[in-house]
Amino acid sequence: MSESGGNAGGRGRGGSGSGRGKGGPRDSSTRNAQGRERNRSTQKSFTENAPAQRTRRADPARLVAFEVLRAVAAEDAYANLVLPSRIRHHGLDKRDAGFATELSYGALRGQGTYDAVLARCVDRPLDQLDPAILDALRIGAHQLLAMRVPAHAALDQTVGLARAVIGAGPSALINAVLRKVTAHTLEEWLELLVAGETDETRIASIRYAHPEWIVRAMRQSLVAHGRSATEINDLLEADNAAPVVNLVALPGLGSLDEALEGGATRGELVEGSALSSGGDLGRLATVREGSTRVQDVGSQLVARAMAAVDLGAGTSTGTDGGGERWLDLCAGPGGKAALLGALARQQGATLLANEPAPHRAKLVRQALAAVPHETWHVRTGDGREVGTEMAESFDRVLVDVPCSGLGALRRRPESRWRRTPKDLADLGPLQRALLKSALDAVRPGGVVAYVTCSPHPAETTAVVTDALRKRDDLELLDAGGVLDAVSLTGNLGAGHDSTAQLWPHIHSTDAMFLALIRKKA
Repeated sequence: MSESGGNAGGRGRGGSGSGRGKGGPRDSSTRNAQGRERNRSTQKSFTENAPAQRTRRADPARLVAFEVLRAVAAEDAYANLVLPSRIRHHGLDKRDAGFATELSYGALRGQGTYDAVLARCVDRPLDQLDPAILDALRIGAHQLLAMRVPAHAALDQTVGLARAVIGAGPSALINAVLRKVTAHTLEEWLELLVAGETDETRIASIRYAHPEWIVRAMRQSLVAHGRSATEINDLLEADNAAPVVNLVALPGLGSLDEALEGGATRGELVEGSALSSGGDLGRLATVREGSTRVQDVGSQLVARAMAAVDLGAGTSTGTDGGGERWLDLCAGPGGKAALLGALARQQGATLLANEPAPHRAKLVRQALAAVPHETWHVRTGDGREVGTEMAESFDRVLVDVPCSGLGALRRRPESRWRRTPKDLADLGPLQRALLKSALDAVRPGGVVAYVTCSPHPAETTAVVTDALRKRDDLELLDAGGVLDAVSLTGNLGAGHDSTAQLWPHIHSTDAMFLALIRKKA
């Protein structure tokens, strides 16, 4: 498992010297085996500090991470949605925000491996621990094993966090367990955990903190898209690397100047993109107004590819001289819709963004707010009905179907522990129905871009193959060639059998899949 130290930078994160042991380490060998709090008269300490010097408050950055993990576990929340609001709530500066981000995402990504380590250090099954205690232990384990935080500071501050938000008794248990964690480095723990294992899938699961079924699924996906199964460890390791935040300036509307002045660098894969070290990007005026947006480069590429396909000299569906009509069939929460709206405006087209859930439709409208309103309209309705209600009405259709999200495990670190193989089977009928609707909605001579944020063949090539088998008026275009044409490099190497698959370990993007399907004129 590879974890970036992020902005830890060797900082003790102790605050006012609280990460330094002032009384020196003491022997704790006579601690209660269950880690329960001792009588106050004991001379043994729970941390390296003497009792009067122990940290008794929650460091704000660690508190943010703890609150994120609690929201993910208790409320089924998404870390990428919770984290920015908690950073703002606690008023973290850029450096502390970076620390909180690495700690939150790192603890979530490494959960499987850290739990395996913790299981060796706790005298009971982990599922018998209070969930809040387990989250605090994961935060401590990530600091001790994968961040450049001195062990004494990680121990002292994590115990201080526990004392402040969980209680004195649990903090003693947390201190005792984390002291055992410090007995080995991460690599030493990994060697202990895989000792005697012969199953390569199991070994990769432990080393790279992915459920075994996802390791198998990713290996199968590599082969299905023309790559070697030997790349699996590189792919899993890329999933664990802290992702760089990608920005896009909406074409003709936004500017990257403010972001570049703030330290971002220009993207190397697609026009109008930039890479940021993160922090609270809501501080940028252009981000607040929506003309510059956070969006993975893979998503930018597939949206631009749909807009760039040459439809030839065929007459568009526009009946009033207004140009082409585009459809984003599954538009929520609106990231691709915003980029498509800006591109449509440049090309004299109009965009209909469809989203079935009213609250997500509201997010789509907010995402499109920076694009002149005459260019777009948001429809709230079932995407499966659009093909019947608006048959052959659109020149270009993007159908970015609901999927397992296996391609975005870098950005949604909790997803790997939530998803199950059953999700693939459950999503299949919906994906096929939405693609059918998109194909019914596009005019003869028009194109449908079928997109997933998953490389799994059950969600990618199998769905496309089924659609092509059932109709004789469809043909696959060279999706890899179109991606190359809209990229700055011109040679992404993502194409295979006329479809295209991007990869975190190759392209530093989410694992976006693209198939371009033309309805024959």
